Amino acid sequence: MLQKNSCLLICVLIVTVATGQYRRIDTTMKYTTAGYRVYTNNKSADKNTVTISLVGFSSKAQRDASFEIKGVVKGAAVDDFNNDGFPDLVIYLYTGKDAAKGTVIGIASENNESIRPIIFPDILDDAKLRTGYKGQDKFQLIEGTLLRSFPVYDANDTSNELKPLNILRNIQYRVVVGENGVLKFKAVRSYETKL
Repeated sequence: MLQKNSCLLICVLIVTVATGQYRRIDTTMKYTTAGYRVYTNNKSADKNTVTISLVGFSSKAQRDASFEIKGVVKGAAVDDFNNDGFPDLVIYLYTGKDAAKGTVIGIASENNESIRPIIFPDILDDAKLRTGYKGQDKFQLIEGTLLRSFPVYDANDTSNELKPLNILRNIQYRVVVGENGVLKFKAVRSYETKL
């Protein structure tokens, strides 16, 4: 009986890994007295729903916002990216094969009365920064800025066995006000380090 149960457990584990299940995200983060609760079940790499609840915002503020995403959420963080004293949110979203390519969903507080988006640039739109990019992004906050890091690959390698060049590209983003008052993350510095 023990052997039969062990076999069943192994089969369940294999099916779970094969279907690409990801960890559910349910976290509340604050900056001073206000912040956000982020929830997603991460059931599929193709389609998920993210719900953001406002915490400590004005009583007039809409409490929940839900939207669909293509990809999985692997984390979130809160900081004051535009130096206005109110909490801003970043959600780390991963897409592509094995959910390897990272991007960011940014949300800014408007005086803790409403929220608005912060646009994050697609790395593929920048010829210099995208050279050797194959994903495996990592994100971290550094004193009101966002740092993105990823291994660099040989851009001319067309084999299926891609290997990194032992170089890590780091891109530091700061929130700026763009045309028509739109908030966006702008790459302000990039540098490479050895892995």
